[in-house]
Amino acid sequence: MNILVTGASRGIGFEIVRQFAKDPDNNIIAIARDITLLESLNEICVKESNNDIHIYCVDFLSSSFANDLKKVLSENNLHFDIVINNAGFLINKEFTETLYVDIQDVYKVNVFAPMVLLQNIIPSLDDSRMCHIVNIGSMGGYQGSSKFPGLSVYSSSKAALANLTECLAEEYKEKNIKINCLALGSVQTEMLNSAFPGYKAQVKPQEMAKYIVQFSQQKPVYINGKVIPVSNSTP
Repeated sequence: MNILVTGASRGIGFEIVRQFAKDPDNNIIAIARDITLLESLNEICVKESNNDIHIYCVDFLSSSFANDLKKVLSENNLHFDIVINNAGFLINKEFTETLYVDIQDVYKVNVFAPMVLLQNIIPSLDDSRMCHIVNIGSMGGYQGSSKFPGLSVYSSSKAALANLTECLAEEYKEKNIKINCLALGSVQTEMLNSAFPGYKAQVKPQEMAKYIVQFSQQKPVYINGKVIPVSNSTP
């Protein structure tokens, strides 16, 4: 399978790539902004699974991120069987103290980057083969869930990603494309520590990554256009 994962340099994304790499037939493209961490990930995948993944440094916070993404995808003009929009960016600030640039940065990574990525991937998909797109959301962006001070910008961006999922699933329902959003609860990552310093989650990145990989690989995919809570605690 051809698989693309964003936000692959640490946390859940790092572990997702490791899980996929266990199958040597998987052709994996891993995107993140830290090339050193990506190189370490590749070394681990080669050592553990003899799978030499393809790594690309793209900074979604840069002004050139859209062109950088297009370049990566043009170099890999593939049908992607699985796309996982995992990259995320969080700022923990009181709403009235949040700068406009902060809002831009959060939305660039959490909303605009997945949009640009999918705008480039969808036209190149082979209609005879299925593509499962999995957007990694958050319980903070799940309607009716608990909300927390300081996370209004992050949570609203993840709500936008959830709604985008529903819209695109409807727009492309006649094609061989399935699009879902997993709204994750607490997982012990650096991002969780930024949101809730000192809080210890019950779920490890490796455990959540295993669930995401299994969900993305289900055949056939009967679920489409759904925002699915995956949480045993919030936070």
